[in-house]
Amino acid sequence: MADNLFPTADVPVFTPEAENYDTTYRPSLKWDLASGDFVRTPANKVPQSEGTDAYKVWCVKAVYTERYTCLAYSDEMGTEMDDAISYNDENAVELAIQRTITEALMVNPRTVSVENFKFTWNSGTVKVRFTVNSVEEEPFTVDATLDAEA
Repeated sequence: MADNLFPTADVPVFTPEAENYDTTYRPSLKWDLASGDFVRTPANKVPQSEGTDAYKVWCVKAVYTERYTCLAYSDEMGTEMDDAISYNDENAVELAIQRTITEALMVNPRTVSVENFKFTWNSGTVKVRFTVNSVEEEPFTVDATLDAEA
């Protein structure tokens, strides 16, 4: 028979997540948003971009990436644009787009706020322009064109 009728187990010690996130901008490989590919030099090398430029590219890519569809990214990366454009009312769509973009960009500790959303509707597409306030840089504007046909 066992020595103890009711076995015991040690409770693991909870370690809280670090409060101070890394907010420094690091260099990254240069990316061309228009072509959707890396920028290459005449020698076919990929140059590096400064950290702030890489952060701006990350913001645009986060807006265009649908959450939960890319296994390489965590569940926190991307927007829920398919859900946002599924509403029948333009005002509801605009609010949903604003919410999902803000949530997607606020995941990055370098993002302070996302504001000044402006929407332009045009035959099945919606253009959204907004301002991103980051930790070290001046605020910058991001433009995105989204297919509004659900």
